Amino acid sequence: MTDLRVAGAQINVTVGDLEGNTDLILEAMAWADREQADVLLLPELAITGYPPEDLVLRSAFIDGNLEMLAKLAAAAGDTVSIVGFVDRVDPLPPTDDAVGRRVANAAALLAGGRLVGIYHKVLLPNYGVFDEARYFVPGVTPDATWIVRGVAVGMSVCEDIWTPDGPPTAQARAGARVLLNINGSPYHRDKGDERAQLLSAAARRCSTPVVYLNMVGGQDELVFDGDSMVYDETGELIHRAAQFEEEHFVVDVPTGGGEDPRGPTHSPTGVPRLDPTAEVYAALVTGLRDYVGKNGFREVVIGLSGGIDSALTCAIAVDALGPESVWGIAMPSRYSSPGSTADSEELARRLGCRYDVIPIDDIFASYLEALDKPFAGVGPGVAEENLQARVRGAILMALSNKHGGMVVATGNKSEVAVGYATLYGDMAGGFSVLKDVFKTLVYELAAWRNRTTEAIPQAIIDKPPSAELRPGQLDSDTLPDYGLLDEILRRYVELDEAPDDIVAAGFDRAVVRDVARMVDRNEYKRRQAAPGVRITRKAFGRDRRLPITNKAF
Repeated sequence: MTDLRVAGAQINVTVGDLEGNTDLILEAMAWADREQADVLLLPELAITGYPPEDLVLRSAFIDGNLEMLAKLAAAAGDTVSIVGFVDRVDPLPPTDDAVGRRVANAAALLAGGRLVGIYHKVLLPNYGVFDEARYFVPGVTPDATWIVRGVAVGMSVCEDIWTPDGPPTAQARAGARVLLNINGSPYHRDKGDERAQLLSAAARRCSTPVVYLNMVGGQDELVFDGDSMVYDETGELIHRAAQFEEEHFVVDVPTGGGEDPRGPTHSPTGVPRLDPTAEVYAALVTGLRDYVGKNGFREVVIGLSGGIDSALTCAIAVDALGPESVWGIAMPSRYSSPGSTADSEELARRLGCRYDVIPIDDIFASYLEALDKPFAGVGPGVAEENLQARVRGAILMALSNKHGGMVVATGNKSEVAVGYATLYGDMAGGFSVLKDVFKTLVYELAAWRNRTTEAIPQAIIDKPPSAELRPGQLDSDTLPDYGLLDEILRRYVELDEAPDDIVAAGFDRAVVRDVARMVDRNEYKRRQAAPGVRITRKAFGRDRRLPITNKAF
């Protein structure tokens, strides 16, 4: 018996672009035929894009996806192609407040001009960013196998392989000699190692090779990192595809027997995984690039304050879109230091992007004059500070409306958590690339970016963080050191630790109490924030769904 020649195509699909996604799939199918592959894996829900969310409630959308499946089946050649799609099924009975689910998250086997098999995803994730139980009917044949070139294979979809007693294990018991798993598995930090351990363990447990195929690209908050992997029956890695890049690969998967008469594949053994900081940077670049491109924008507009957050945002935007598509705007006020404008100008020069200065002091003064009577008798404070941020937000949005570029907000996760990003001010924008990046990681990413070329002036990195909205203002006036703040936030926001548990871990009770209260009382701001790239296990938005009105604390 020869090995099974498995091809994988980790492609960048777009939710709802049925025809565009189908074209990408057709290209991969033609390539796999030329490579004489036995089987080709394409991502989970490749035809519709992932996750399609409430689009699957539209009958016309399901019809369109099935029409594309028929087109793909008609084009299928000798290679068996496994393609993710949405299948119609007998609906589950409705509950009191919902219609019955009528579709399944499915994978089709296509070959020889026809549809030769269908598998329905059995395990539907309903945690974190996933809510598949809202939409799909679970599959009922976890132990199904198919014969491909004389080899029994098991086919499963994403979550199915994350449980030790899930469908791949059942398929191996039923005689599968290769386990094939297609995915729409979004990225977060450390997930690559988690996946690798899981897949290696599955191969060892089943004594069966495992082929894991993932998609790439950005979809709203989610970023898919590719990183497709192949393991032999002993759990040893035999191929890893690139991260955050589209890639086609071919691997001869051992099933027992002698040499394959077609000769060795031309696929390399793969590429090493990126280091942790490079991985996050690549995720941010991918997320911004695809959000801008897939939503039809030509350029982005970024307010440059002379601080580290806007500088890193600008560098990411240039790396994602090219300098010709990035427009930096400095908007100094009476409180801006001379160095802030000079540093912003130097940043733009190094990055090669357009740069303009629009002073806001006269506009700010006109606001203060108009509000003189209503503000009378109350000393200056947060209202005057936030007016400056909101003037800047209005200017950026005006430039966006006039010229068509999308405004990218620059607030980081630390600021967004505690309410230090101004609603309708520096939170204004269509996308927030640092929304899930703590301040300490902002500095780490800036240092990493400067190893390639020193794009971010050292003066920006060295200056103490400040919003520059009043004389001599520093973030440290009202916030703990960012190293301390971020660790408390990580525990409270990402790990859901109670304040008492954080205190028991050695943190000051008063500081923990103040930080937790700031997080809780600013939930209403985060509900109005732009989407941003998810790079942690629990980001604000899809992952973390707390009621705005609550007395839990």
